[in-house]
Amino acid sequence: MVGLPLAGVVVLDFSQFLAGPVAALRLADLGARVVKVERPVTGEIGRTLAFAGRWADEDTVSFHAMNRNKEAVVADLKDPGELELVRRLVARADVLIHNFRPGVMERLGLDYESVRALNPGLVYAAASGYGADGPWADRPGQDLLAQSVSALAWAGGGDRPVTVGLSLADHLMSCHLAEGVTALLVRKLRTGRGGLIETSLLEGMLDLQFERLTACLNPPATDPPPPDLFLPSALYATADGHLAIAPTRPKTLLRALRAPAGVEVGGVEQVGRWVAERLAVGRTADWVEMLGAAGVDCVPLRTLDEVIGSAEFAAVGMTQVVEREPAEPGGEPLRLTTTRSPIRIDGQVLRAGRSAPRLGAQGRLRDGADPLAAGPPIAQ
Repeated sequence: MVGLPLAGVVVLDFSQFLAGPVAALRLADLGARVVKVERPVTGEIGRTLAFAGRWADEDTVSFHAMNRNKEAVVADLKDPGELELVRRLVARADVLIHNFRPGVMERLGLDYESVRALNPGLVYAAASGYGADGPWADRPGQDLLAQSVSALAWAGGGDRPVTVGLSLADHLMSCHLAEGVTALLVRKLRTGRGGLIETSLLEGMLDLQFERLTACLNPPATDPPPPDLFLPSALYATADGHLAIAPTRPKTLLRALRAPAGVEVGGVEQVGRWVAERLAVGRTADWVEMLGAAGVDCVPLRTLDEVIGSAEFAAVGMTQVVEREPAEPGGEPLRLTTTRSPIRIDGQVLRAGRSAPRLGAQGRLRDGADPLAAGPPIAQ
């Protein structure tokens, strides 16, 4: 995509569901040309790993969401002849992304040290579950497991663990991968030198908890703690739903709710109990209006359907329609509504109308396909 920051960058995406493909997607949204390299017949596992059991045009809906605006070629990495063709592609690319277990790319001769000899300017991004070294290096990474082993499940502060019902570790790692790739591309433009970016699900989950970890890693202060100045963020039940209130000074919240004198004397816990009892007898919309007028930051707790139907959702325009060409001439193209990149560049919303590619859309390498023939990579 001409005019976008990464226009001209060529990315080879060897990764599979979820973090690697989404990292490559983030680069594609910024203008990079991303070519998926997949195994014959089945392709990457994301084509058949269906979120909520949803499919569209022979691929899962989640695959479409993670792989829009990409191209695809087929290569059997276990075949020496095809592997050599893949190495030739690597020699001409700017970026390589993979999330195989440690040791897989080494056995194929596609590890960083090997391919750096082919392409010194290559930016090589490797994602793993628990890092390339250590006792868990060979374990498969998975989002729920990373949330659990990193103690994130206890972050809610309750008496039972609760994991996030989304692939938080995977999506966060995709951001770290894309960040590292972008940084090394800047260095490549300055010096011509590529580099290696590595991260893992575990490291991303630990970084997410830097406040909690910093508190645990350092001894408590010997001075007495200051008095509690804020009620922490919390969800409260109302008569017809739930309300979320950001950190708030107790006096401000109690004044807004017209609390009787003396409630604050009992401390934060007593204030919290009184607030919960007070909010339980009123409607969410009324509380939002009343508390907002008093300077208390709060919002209703919405379902996904309520979010989609809201004015705020319409205002940010977070959707786009992507299209995939029909499998047969004269057929109907697939049109799928999905999300767009959440960032803007120079005021421009980043949208791309091309859906995820069919398996081998740009051909098979052994049959002479050359997905990089359309243009050279950058900074050669």
